[in-house]
Amino acid sequence: MSAEPGPMETFPRERLIRRRAERAVARRHVLPFLILAITVLAVATGIVARLIDRRDFHSFGDGIWWSIVTLGTVGYGDIVPHTAWGRVLGSIVIVCGVTFIAFLTATVTSLFVAVDQEEALKKIRGMGAASAEDTRTALREINERLAAIETKLDESSGSATR
Repeated sequence: MSAEPGPMETFPRERLIRRRAERAVARRHVLPFLILAITVLAVATGIVARLIDRRDFHSFGDGIWWSIVTLGTVGYGDIVPHTAWGRVLGSIVIVCGVTFIAFLTATVTSLFVAVDQEEALKKIRGMGAASAEDTRTALREINERLAAIETKLDESSGSATR
């Protein structure tokens, strides 16, 4: 492994998020982690939507609903921002939603692969250790047999010279 930190490891918050994501994948608890991340993002953008466009978002609930369907790239169309700032926020939420889904898919997949690779490596190392011990045992047996053969050869050559 490289001693240099990667881009995701340079900031404490990113390190914390990455460690939590890795733990969630390792423990197979990805769904609660994803639900929490999406909920936080949806609530935050829903609140911002209500604050910048009160005409189209009559309540915080409307803003959060719009944010959830927009982040999920569904966009029912029942609530649509009409102001310039509302549309700017909508564009940002759509891009974030698509990027977020792609990023989460790639990250979760790579973490699952990494966990599986680590388990396979442990299994291979365990097999290698057992194989090495079997090899040592076989070599000891061969050495013992060779020593016995050499002893018999020495005895038979010694009796022939007498």
